[in-house]
Amino acid sequence: MKITVDQEACCGSGLCVLRADRVFDQREEDGVVMLLEEAPAPEDFEEVRAAAAGCPTGAIRLAE
Repeated sequence: MKITVDQEACCGSGLCVLRADRVFDQREEDGVVMLLEEAPAPEDFEEVRAAAAGCPTGAIRLAE
């Protein structure tokens, strides 16, 4: 799995961090998503999929 994020599309909801905090974080100044791990470990796949599915703006994209 490879993850990409569109920081321009991110609205800063933070759902991705709540669902997969080992993979995503947020900038302190504006809450925009930061990708901590472009290629997550297999044990994080389920959480990453949930984060991408729950992103209100579709800013998280997965390639599997």
